[in-house]
Amino acid sequence: MHYRLRQVIAAAVLALTFAACGDDGGESVILATTTSTQDSGLLDELIPAFERESGIQIKTIAVGSGEAIELGARGEADVVLAHSPAAEQELMAAGKGGERRTVMHNDFVIVGPATDPAKIQDA
Repeated sequence: MHYRLRQVIAAAVLALTFAACGDDGGESVILATTTSTQDSGLLDELIPAFERESGIQIKTIAVGSGEAIELGARGEADVVLAHSPAAEQELMAAGKGGERRTVMHNDFVIVGPATDPAKIQDA
């Protein structure tokens, strides 16, 4: 991953983490995230660096978006990193979230020859 992109993502994740930390003086944060985020390897890069620099330990729970949001709603996670904007907004509207920030989004890109032999452009 390019250094600058990693830096931007790290800053966003760290901002979310600090925003969600309570005033209880705890030295750990529970992060509920999606299996796709966990499987991407992104957290393997970001979390150790964050833990070294902050002294705060991150416990990661990787589940589907809906379950991650439910963990947050029940107070079983300090930070939720999911990719279901509608469900996230419902959580906030119900008053069960502290702050919502867009960190990243998914794009589906179809790549192929300019001649488009599969006629994807017209599908």
